[in-house]
Amino acid sequence: MKKKDAFTGQKMLVIHKKSLKILRKNQFTRGLYVTDVGYFPKAQFHYRERPKGCSEYILIFCAQGKGWIEIDGDRHILTKNQFSVIPKNCPHKYGADFNDPWTIYWIHFNGENTDHFINPFVYPRTLIKSPNSRLGERALLFEEIYYTLEAGNSLNNLEYSSVLLINLLGSFKYHSLFTQTKTSLNNDPISMAITYMKENIRKKLSIAEIASSSGLSVSHFCLLFKKKTSHTPIEHFIYLKMQRACHLLDFSSLRINEIAIDIGYDDPYYFTRVFKRVMGKSPSAYRDNLGSPLTHLNDKGH
Repeated sequence: MKKKDAFTGQKMLVIHKKSLKILRKNQFTRGLYVTDVGYFPKAQFHYRERPKGCSEYILIFCAQGKGWIEIDGDRHILTKNQFSVIPKNCPHKYGADFNDPWTIYWIHFNGENTDHFINPFVYPRTLIKSPNSRLGERALLFEEIYYTLEAGNSLNNLEYSSVLLINLLGSFKYHSLFTQTKTSLNNDPISMAITYMKENIRKKLSIAEIASSSGLSVSHFCLLFKKKTSHTPIEHFIYLKMQRACHLLDFSSLRINEIAIDIGYDDPYYFTRVFKRVMGKSPSAYRDNLGSPLTHLNDKGH
């Protein structure tokens, strides 16, 4: 027996033509947008076949049970905590296992930026269950997309659904980052070093001092730091200082020379050169662009 839809407790929503036209033309949503979204619990006899494929990509996430997906004649099994993406315009079929039918969250999506989120195209992929796996949060993202669009197709709702879709697809592509917790980050030597930098933002730190905070040798620390951040430790420390400077320019009435001192620069002219190199404009120009009333108070004499 084969069954295409109508399962007890199912949720399914299809975006109508008028809203799809908006999604495809909107400068923000055209990069990535939802066309259909649904949830099929214990979908016994579920079966779908599209000999000519579908005009959108299809993401299927198996939360319970199992099923199968066949793409261009190549079949693979999809089990609990696995997901797969079916390419658009590609002949395919899929269905639930007879004895242990799957519970699936699924979404059809399209847009100019889809390739970024679906490549490398090697499926199915497994989400390893662990205390930090956050599997339930993905289900909540599916549901939030559904309820956002169910509430109406206003421009705000459509744009927000695209934001949620980016978050959802990002949680699959960047699984290792998504599963990181604050605790695990705090135990990471590079994260520990960055925390040490932030706590000593007003000081002039050497590489040896920063490396010591991580418990690693200078050479090993520098290699790991560059690999993880794409910056040297000193470069990153300077970036953190400039971010602190931006915060003070935004939210304080401190003068430029006072901000320089706050982040460990005795020479405000040298600070200005570094700030301009990193941020692309001088501290005064940065503050001027804010359009804040503080601009006229803070930059007298600079």
